[in-house]
Amino acid sequence: MATRSPARSGTPASAQWYEAQPAPVVLLSGPEELLVARARDAIVAHVRAASGAADVHVLDASAYTAGQLRIAASPSLFGDPAVVVVEQAQAMSDDFLADALAYVAQPDPEVVVVICHGGGVRGKKLLDAISAARIPTYACTALKKEGEVVDFAAGEFRRAGRRVGADAVRAMVAAVGTDVAQVAAACSQLMTDVTGTIDEAAVARYYGTRVNATGFAVADAAVAGSTGEALALVRHAIQTGTDPVPLVAALASKLRVLAKVGAARGRGIDPQRDLKLAPWQVDKATRELRIWNAERLGQAIEAVAAADHEIKGASRAPGFALERAVRRVAELASGA
Repeated sequence: MATRSPARSGTPASAQWYEAQPAPVVLLSGPEELLVARARDAIVAHVRAASGAADVHVLDASAYTAGQLRIAASPSLFGDPAVVVVEQAQAMSDDFLADALAYVAQPDPEVVVVICHGGGVRGKKLLDAISAARIPTYACTALKKEGEVVDFAAGEFRRAGRRVGADAVRAMVAAVGTDVAQVAAACSQLMTDVTGTIDEAAVARYYGTRVNATGFAVADAAVAGSTGEALALVRHAIQTGTDPVPLVAALASKLRVLAKVGAARGRGIDPQRDLKLAPWQVDKATRELRIWNAERLGQAIEAVAAADHEIKGASRAPGFALERAVRRVAELASGA
């Protein structure tokens, strides 16, 4: 298929994640997991759009054994085109390195092999071979600076064909933070809920500085088990016209951070390096987790998810749904 042709001589072999297209071999290079997932999904979608179906296989390069790549790339019994996604190439086994070098030298033109390499020097011989063969490479670089995240958010709106003011984008990132996944979720929510041009007023309704501060105050009190304080903050916010949506979003964000830091314990995962959390977030979550266990944290996340569903349309009393969720989180923090 034409959509899977390799990069032609004279065309750049490297591009950005949002330009990803199928080819016999594709490299997604960089540690930003959201961008890798976006590029991978776009490639699969292109194949399915061209062929009507795709037989997707996922391989873990770190646990790879000899021969798996050729087996995964073999023709489907139903004739569907194969897409082989290779994850964790930055930790590839020696068997994968050997098989991948052989495959890159003579790829199957009817198969799409997507290699996801998060960075580092492991597999440099393969990366050099990919570069020499001018195989399409799409950058999924980590976005660390606020300006980079602002550009990413502006691109989210632009790619969706939505009009948004530059001040609105900056205000949203200032309120939400620089976590790429959370910024992407905020962009999606604004595009779903706001019609027409997205301006600062729309951002303030969901993620404005005042509202954000109130939401995080509620979340801090709830996860600390301070039921009375958390409920008082919620009731005051609702009485003064604060929308419940950003309040429940702040509570959900707080619980997600606790879950990430808790899951990293004893697993060799660095929350700052691997989960892209700020040092202050890790320190604060570590202190807060002293009164939580995995079971109660899971119950709290479920309670907030249910409240989020109710607040966004399934309930006639969103304020009550929020209050009930805050009370439940605080009770769980207290061991109830």
